[in-house]
Amino acid sequence: MATDRTDPYDVIVVGARCAGAPTAMLLAQAGHRVLLVDRAAVGSDTVSTLVIHAPGVAALRRWGLLDAVTAGGCPPIDTYSFDFGPFTIAGTPRPYEGGSTAYAPRRTHLDRVLAEAAAAAGAEVRDRFSVDELLRDDDGAVVGIRGHGPGGSPLHERARVVVGADGGHSRVAREVGAEEYLTRPTGMWAAYTFWSGLPVEDFGTVSRPGRGWAAIPTSDGLTLVGVGWPVAEAAAYKADVEANYLATLDLVPGFAERVRGATREDRFFGAAVPNAFRKPFGPGWGLVGDAGYTKDPITAQGISDAFRDAELCAAAVDESLRGVQPFAEAMAAYQLARDVRAMPIYEFTAQLATLEPPAAEVAQLLAAVSRDQGAMDDFAGVTAGTVSPVDFFAPENIGAIMGAAAAR
Repeated sequence: MATDRTDPYDVIVVGARCAGAPTAMLLAQAGHRVLLVDRAAVGSDTVSTLVIHAPGVAALRRWGLLDAVTAGGCPPIDTYSFDFGPFTIAGTPRPYEGGSTAYAPRRTHLDRVLAEAAAAAGAEVRDRFSVDELLRDDDGAVVGIRGHGPGGSPLHERARVVVGADGGHSRVAREVGAEEYLTRPTGMWAAYTFWSGLPVEDFGTVSRPGRGWAAIPTSDGLTLVGVGWPVAEAAAYKADVEANYLATLDLVPGFAERVRGATREDRFFGAAVPNAFRKPFGPGWGLVGDAGYTKDPITAQGISDAFRDAELCAAAVDESLRGVQPFAEAMAAYQLARDVRAMPIYEFTAQLATLEPPAAEVAQLLAAVSRDQGAMDDFAGVTAGTVSPVDFFAPENIGAIMGAAAAR
C-alpha cells in the first residue's frame, strides 16, 4: 500500500548529481525541508566529460567542498590547448574569482561528495528510488511524486515544489511537457574511455575536418580520451567504435602511438547530446541542470553550468518559499538569468560541434591568436567560461588581434 505523508516537504529534488545535489544542499542550508531522490546508487558512474572549469571550481570553493573533491586524486588543469593542425593555441584561461584552474574528477567521487554535502546540510537523501509519476492537485499543479525504492513498495511524497534535476531525458520535464526552445541541430556523436600510462597535463583538444578529440587528466592517474564524429556518421562510427576511435587518432600519429602504448581501463562510453533549452518552471515544478537545457559536450560545460544553475534555481525557490516573490516571478527571473549567461557559449558550442573547418576569415583570426599569448589566454577563457564569446569575437577585439599580428 502506498504511504502518504501528512507533513509534506518544502522541496523534492529528483536527481542527486551535479545539479540536483547542490540544489538540495543550498535549499536545506536555507532552512527548508528537502527530499533528494535518485534512481541510481550514490557514487555510481555516469556519462560525463568530467571537466569542472574555473567558474565551477569557484562554486565548490564557495560551498566549502573543493578540498573534498580534489582529495579524489584528480590533478589541477592549468592550461588548455587547441591543435588546429597548421597551428596550436595554448593558454591559461583568464581567472574567475581569482582562479584559472580546472579539475576533472571521476563522477564516482564527485557525485558522492555532492550527495553527502546535501545530507550534511539536512536534506533527506534516498538513492535507488525511482519516480513513477508526478502527483497533481485538481488544478494540475505538481504537488509531489509517486515512486518506489529497492523494495518495490509504492510511496507518495508531497512537496510545495518538485525540482527535476534528472538529466537530459528528464521524467519531470516529460511529464509536465516542458517547452523546448532555441534548439540547434545535434552536431557530434562522441565515444570516450579511460587510459593508464598516458599522462597529459592540460585539457588538450585536436580539431581536424570532420573529426575532433580531447584528452583530459582525471583521477587515479587516468586520462579520458574522447573522439567525436559528425552525428550524421554516427552509425558508421558505432559499427566498430574501437577501430574508428583509434583510426581517428591516427590523424596525429605521435599521439596515436602513445595511446596504443597505453592500457585501456574501461569500456567505451558513447553519446550524442541535443542542443536545446527547456522552460524551467511551471505550477509547482522547476528544472535545473541538463533537465533544463543541454548542449554538445565539446566545450565540457555541463558540470560548471549545473553548479551555476543550482545556485540560481535554489535562490529562486527559496525566495518563493519565504514569500519574497511569487513562485512564477522568482522562477521567471531564474530562467532569464540562466539564458542570458548560457546563450553566448551555447551558440559557440553548437557551431564547434558541427566539426566543420572554420571559415577562411576565422582560420586567419585563430592563426593570429596562436602568435599572441594574451589572445591565447583569452581564447582558452572562452572554453573555460571565463571570457564571453561575445567579447572575444567583438569587432574591436578582433581588430586588436589582427592589428597586433600585422605589426609583428
